[in-house]
Amino acid sequence: MNSFWKYYSGEKVAPFPTIFIGGNHEASNYLWELYYGGWAAPQIYFLGFAGVIKFGNIRIGGLSGIYKSHHYNMGHYEKLPYNQRDIRSIYHVREYDVHKLLQIEEPIDIFLSHDWPVGITDGGDLKALLRQKPFFEQEIQEGTLGSKPAAELLGKLRPPYWFSAHLHCKFAALVQHEKGGHSTKFLALDKCLPGRKFLQVIEIESGPGPHELQLDEEWLAITTKYNAVLPLTIRSANYNNAHLDIEQCRQFVRNKLRARGPRPFEFVQTAPCYNPSQPVADGLFHGFYKNPQTEGLLQFLELDYLLNKMPESREPAAIPASFASGCSFDYDIEDIPIDDVDDVDDTDDLKEADPEDAEEGIILTSDLPN
Repeated sequence: MNSFWKYYSGEKVAPFPTIFIGGNHEASNYLWELYYGGWAAPQIYFLGFAGVIKFGNIRIGGLSGIYKSHHYNMGHYEKLPYNQRDIRSIYHVREYDVHKLLQIEEPIDIFLSHDWPVGITDGGDLKALLRQKPFFEQEIQEGTLGSKPAAELLGKLRPPYWFSAHLHCKFAALVQHEKGGHSTKFLALDKCLPGRKFLQVIEIESGPGPHELQLDEEWLAITTKYNAVLPLTIRSANYNNAHLDIEQCRQFVRNKLRARGPRPFEFVQTAPCYNPSQPVADGLFHGFYKNPQTEGLLQFLELDYLLNKMPESREPAAIPASFASGCSFDYDIEDIPIDDVDDVDDTDDLKEADPEDAEEGIILTSDLPN
């Protein structure tokens, strides 16, 4: 209702393809429509609660939300209309989405998370960080500054680049991984406000195009395998019920992509566009919008649409019919820096978030026009 509505309505269009993940200040009801990822507006692509997308030959993965241990092992139990606690819990990272990301075997080039991986401060200029944010010191000492699941993903995926936000400061780190001598360059940026370090341009080499977003084969195969156990109650997922063979899923997806092509489904407006000149009526709509992009993706993968099913009426997702037939970057670490915190604890009373809160931005370039 500040500026995004202009992009959603088409009044403005992002000048470059833009990829984002959710944090703790988005319209979670809208992002839930696009749980598997999709265009939130023309040229603005949401990676989903967890997801992988390709741009040219660059693979970009991401995990939305922030980590709270008391919700991590729960399912996505929140249902519209959200109560005050649901509004705060729906953007908390769930183990199911992390589990899917941990199944990735092929290299990821860039990974995005809103909060920082726990322990990332060991790889950067900690003294400079604490001069700027002295109240971080206790959490760093206790090992609670950041996300444990993000740290697990960092250790497993070992991407060359990892970008975060959330803590409202610029901070860079270099993580050396034990396996194979790989390293990860970490960068977090500040809030988008005057005088703050909120933007950095990084050039990353890529092969020849097409320089457009494409669905990722491996990620769609993982989605196909685990969609049947998407947890929609307070209980965690039962992975023993994910019976599909991942190699069969991979071949199934490959055949589908060959037939249709890898482009994501087209943007479609689902809700009326906000108009700042008109008052917002309280009783407009409190239900669930089925996003055609999500419907299209699930139909493409021959999977059931589970997102708005109530737990008591939920049935296991159908097995796709097709299966029945057997089917050294050298740089000064200060060039890629790190920084600050914006979340409020929601375990007790709900508190007001920072009214100045805004987004951080990183531009990755690959053969952009002059």
